[in-house]
Amino acid sequence: MRSLKTASATRPRAAALCFALMLLSPPVAAQGLPQVGQVELQPLTAQVKRLVEALDYLGAPLSPADTQALERAARDTDATRAGREIQRILDRYCLIDVHINQENGVTLAKGVARPELVEQGWRTFLVKVRNDPGVTAQLQVESPNAQPIFARSRVSAESPLSHSPRPTITQSDVAARWLETSLYNKPPLNPQLSGLNLEYRILQLYSRDAGRREARLSFKLEKVTQGGNDLNIIFTSLPSTDVTLRILDERGKPTTSSFIIRDAQDHTYPSQAKRLAPDFNFHPQVYRSDGEKIRLPAGNYTVEFTRGPEYLVKRQPLKVVAGTRPTATFRLERWIDAAKLGWYSGDHHIHAAGCLHYESPTQGVLPEDMIRHILGESLNVGSVLTWGPCYYYQKQFFEAKVNKLSSPENLMRYDVEVSGFPSSHNGHLMLLGLKDQDYPGTKVIEDWPSFDLPILKWAKAQGAIVGFTHSGFGLSVKTSELPNYEMPRFDGIGANEYVMDVTHDAVDLISAVDTPYVWELNIWYHTLNVGFRTRISGETDFPCVYGERVGLGRSYVKLEKGLDFDPWIAGLRDGRSYVSDGKSHLMDFRVNGLPVGANGSEIKLDKPGTVLLTARVAARLDEQPNETIRKRRYDQKPYWDLERARLGNTREVPLEVVVNGQPVAKKNLLADGSLQELSFEVPVERSSWVALRILPSSHTNPIFITVGGKPVRASRQSAEWLLKAVDQCWSQKSPQIAEKERTEAAAAYEHARQVYRRILGEIE
Repeated sequence: MRSLKTASATRPRAAALCFALMLLSPPVAAQGLPQVGQVELQPLTAQVKRLVEALDYLGAPLSPADTQALERAARDTDATRAGREIQRILDRYCLIDVHINQENGVTLAKGVARPELVEQGWRTFLVKVRNDPGVTAQLQVESPNAQPIFARSRVSAESPLSHSPRPTITQSDVAARWLETSLYNKPPLNPQLSGLNLEYRILQLYSRDAGRREARLSFKLEKVTQGGNDLNIIFTSLPSTDVTLRILDERGKPTTSSFIIRDAQDHTYPSQAKRLAPDFNFHPQVYRSDGEKIRLPAGNYTVEFTRGPEYLVKRQPLKVVAGTRPTATFRLERWIDAAKLGWYSGDHHIHAAGCLHYESPTQGVLPEDMIRHILGESLNVGSVLTWGPCYYYQKQFFEAKVNKLSSPENLMRYDVEVSGFPSSHNGHLMLLGLKDQDYPGTKVIEDWPSFDLPILKWAKAQGAIVGFTHSGFGLSVKTSELPNYEMPRFDGIGANEYVMDVTHDAVDLISAVDTPYVWELNIWYHTLNVGFRTRISGETDFPCVYGERVGLGRSYVKLEKGLDFDPWIAGLRDGRSYVSDGKSHLMDFRVNGLPVGANGSEIKLDKPGTVLLTARVAARLDEQPNETIRKRRYDQKPYWDLERARLGNTREVPLEVVVNGQPVAKKNLLADGSLQELSFEVPVERSSWVALRILPSSHTNPIFITVGGKPVRASRQSAEWLLKAVDQCWSQKSPQIAEKERTEAAAAYEHARQVYRRILGEIE
């Protein structure tokens, strides 16, 4: 039974810092739990497999020995014996036995798991459900001792997040309500009972207090329960301890870091299941700043800490002794400091709402939550893009400037992704550096244009930097060749209408890293091959395409006068940048001494000749290969990762020179983290573009070499592909363009056809 790798669990409402701890109650010798004699083995083992996956996801796994024993039982050909063995194993984790009789009445009995909780943390138990009538209603848990969630929420009664006034609570109410209860009903588990005569559910209990406390628990079936009884259980809640974290960067200065904290049983702390913002329940890691505290029960832990891909991942033990208030110091270590060398990192596609973020469809999380993640991943720039989900709430954080929570080394700015708008079917747009986020004449999303070109022109007119996000969607191909001439469907939300918009000089950027590199780079290479000069940038689309952390896809921009947002996005527009997963770096790319992004990135030659390419390059791989990543197809995540570039079992990766989309030279680079100066001499016979890449990990922007004053017309096949692509894109997009805009859109597409036909006529 494999552990759950992903789950579509949604995140709780934004609420105050609360350190929720979760582990599965330790098993004891089973005695006295009623057994179900005849069970259908195949559906039972399928349910148990989902149960094991859910426990793994919650950071409360079964012991390895019990997991292996369940796997053996699932293979047993004797269903009766297998059913007994499954019950023997799982009953030891059960706090409560729930019996549903033929009249749909519910009776409860105490299970055999130790009723042990932890102060200000969560514990996980199993519930055995014996379902005689095979009902499929939802099982619910209640307790008069349960503490209402608003008692721990940071949302005030006056806050726009609060939809009703708080009820009056007496002191006796507060004292009695020390508990919080929850049955875990999210994937891979189903909310309703399966109808099997035997299954197991997950019960989660949070204790506000330490010491001995009695709770009354009751279970009922939604809408159909005819009767039942309560169960009183005396719990022992173990005290937890505040651990003060001292977090020092490579200079010995206080900073923010990510932490993954696990005990000897591999339980994750704080609990992923019940985290509240700024901690996200879809992360194993939490982010803490120097001097902050985290609350842990007594025990031994392993702490994994880092601060983004420019830092080493370090591990150290942590022992927490009851009755003490320890301080633990964590010293971070960099393998490269790109900003110190003048190259500043950024992720221009981050969300504070939607996808994995929220339960309420109107809110999302706050700037205070997002800045912590930007700091913890050492991003110099984080662009938080407001989009369809929670749009009307999140748009209040747009300021047309850097957010006040930014630090001198870590800037956060709110802008817009045109996603969930009428034009979204043509491809989602990133609008960076807006002065006004509302399209003229619109009051709601539905008023916006239904194709991209008017939006791009409007944003550029106010000085914004614009382009397409998650570019590869809709551009999938079967081949891994690059460039290739297979025609995609153009039926997605990536850089689809780019094929038309680029001919109107309306696109600054095409994004990369968050979709398969072949799909992203192919359309970009084709447009470069016929003379367009769109630049490439890196993004994560957090937490939609990637929910693991912000900054998995990055742009590194060269800045001469230190970090500033407007020059940073101007560097994206000018191509004074490279794209990376942060594990390899292509700095100071030059051709004949001209830096990328300077003077329009253009070198002029009177006649064919040889040019000198130079760069400072660094990459870092662990000494042992990660076969899990290496074996994946290029269209499986992570799409960009240095591990995919590793040569055999060595620690080397290939650095390639690309001319007009084709690799023409290569040198193997030892990925030991050292910064190396490399050079290439490359013959240039005609006007061309050149770039460096370590695929799929990093890619420079191009430098354009014009020979004899002629524009780049490198490939007739590229021009033919682009002309056909305009027709293919129109066939997919035009039916969804509003009737009142159809004539304008048709003219824009016809302009693109004429441009590509003209270019075809110029190619010898």
